[in-house]
Amino acid sequence: MNDFFKHLKGDAFGGLTAGIVALPLALAFGVSSGLGPSAGLYGAIFIGFFAALFGGTSTQISGPTAPMTAVSMLVIAGLIGANNGDVSKALPAILTVFLLAGLMQIGLGVAGIGKYIKYIPYPVVSGFMTAIGIMILITQLLPALGYYPQEDETFVRKFMPEAEEVILNTILKNEASEGVLVLEDFRETIKIAEDIGEEDIYLEAKTLAKSNSSGAVGAIKSLPRAINNIDYLELILCIATILIIYGFKRITTTIPSTLVALLVVSGLAYGFGLEYRPIEKIPSGFPTPNLAIITDFKLGAILPYFFTALSLAFLGAIDSLLTSVIADNMTKTKHHPKKELIGQGIGNSIAAIFGGIPGAGATIRTVVNINAGGKTKLSGMIAAVLLLIILLALGPIASQIPAAVLAGILITVGIGVMDYKGLKAIPSMPRVDVVIMFIVLILSVVWDLVYAVGIGLILASLIFMKKMGDVTARNSKIEPLQGFDTTENEETWEDEVGMPQELKSKIFIKHLNGPLFFGSTSELQQLASQIPKTATQVILRMDRVPYMDQSGVYTLEDIILGLEQKGVKTYIVGIQKQPQYLAEKIDIIPDLVPKQCVFPDFESCVAYLRQDSFG
Repeated sequence: MNDFFKHLKGDAFGGLTAGIVALPLALAFGVSSGLGPSAGLYGAIFIGFFAALFGGTSTQISGPTAPMTAVSMLVIAGLIGANNGDVSKALPAILTVFLLAGLMQIGLGVAGIGKYIKYIPYPVVSGFMTAIGIMILITQLLPALGYYPQEDETFVRKFMPEAEEVILNTILKNEASEGVLVLEDFRETIKIAEDIGEEDIYLEAKTLAKSNSSGAVGAIKSLPRAINNIDYLELILCIATILIIYGFKRITTTIPSTLVALLVVSGLAYGFGLEYRPIEKIPSGFPTPNLAIITDFKLGAILPYFFTALSLAFLGAIDSLLTSVIADNMTKTKHHPKKELIGQGIGNSIAAIFGGIPGAGATIRTVVNINAGGKTKLSGMIAAVLLLIILLALGPIASQIPAAVLAGILITVGIGVMDYKGLKAIPSMPRVDVVIMFIVLILSVVWDLVYAVGIGLILASLIFMKKMGDVTARNSKIEPLQGFDTTENEETWEDEVGMPQELKSKIFIKHLNGPLFFGSTSELQQLASQIPKTATQVILRMDRVPYMDQSGVYTLEDIILGLEQKGVKTYIVGIQKQPQYLAEKIDIIPDLVPKQCVFPDFESCVAYLRQDSFG
């Protein structure tokens, strides 16, 4: 306990500074997610506290991040749309998906998955991060211009016919579920439909207008109308926020420029009584658990989002562990990946119960904490407690923040989150990597983040396997064999130099080089057909085959069977432990190749062949 409070002064200052930096970002991410500023604040409080308490990185500051918010938006928009635009009805299902993601993250930690995160290809990560930045920039253009499609009456009225259709479909579905709907009698349907007024249809049309304008594609489609309906006050507030954020950094980095912009622009707008659009009201008081997660639980509602929850869990793991590595480099310490993922999972699970959006380890906030003196987990917990105090004491004041200010903050976040290192390296990157990066980037922006990353991983894996297959085939010298007196196509290994002259005319040697796996099997299957008809014995050199999968072992079996059918006897030299285990499991050894024909090294094989040939 004494060690816990050993660095109290540094932890207190680091935590307070990180909490101040986190405040505007938490509010902005909450607004961006679609659940409102309070959801971002709740996420920052509960994830920040419990991820610090149970996590494996002493100086990590956790909370909502750009990548996690971008994926959360998909869940929120989808479930709100499925509930006819009613956020209160959709909220239990939304939070259940977030809770599921947190529990999955705990599972990833317990399973020790953290050590495998480093194997995700860089082009996939680069394309994803740049896509997130572009998406944030595009989706914030409308609020930056002061345009909200659901408040544009002309635009909303275009959706009136579709709104009537949606309402009628809802009535029919409800009646069908209640057993009231009968094909021969629509009187009940007509009666309910007669009670639907113009106002009800208009409200549904507003929901459709908002849904049609959501996401990057929706924002682009609505941009021409936004430009024709610019609210110049909102635009000025947004631009002023951006200028202060970038300009104040040139003066000093001691005070967070994002906080300065939030306070200055909001203070001036409120002080001069400007008629700006404020953010949604932040509820006062301590957050309460949303018990509807349990009472209104419907498996069918969240089942389509199972893989999205899994994606959130993996994304949060990647986001957090990358930040942990940065923290390690700065503090010369070593984080615990397993504990870190468990801590992040606990934080996300509790945040979901209290209505918060998911989050992860936040790089900028963690760096600020370390630079300000944070040394232990106490710093992250202090940052979360500070946000809770602000929520309890300043909630009504925070509700007066202009929406355009948060749009400006998010625009700078979008610009900052893009992977400029990867973009600058495009001219020198392999063409295949560039293609993967742009596929992930484009699909993320115009289609779906989760599917885009999945497709990117599949493509990267397939290309990697193809390359490894080519390397294995090339190193294995798949060439017409010329006996041991090889041509330039077949390189003699060092221990083969002293091969007895009398054996050279009878023995053929085949070098296998690299792992035998499904990516290399098609080339290796050509081996049997390349053995000359005059050959009677073949030595398979497997000294440099470190690994063999099931496809590889069956291919090896086919090769040896093919040689056997031609009357060629096979000897195996230098087979390693894992390949030998598989070969024995499917009885290649001893059924096809007797144990006396399997040798640990080339010298013992030659000695056996010399004795066998000359007695």
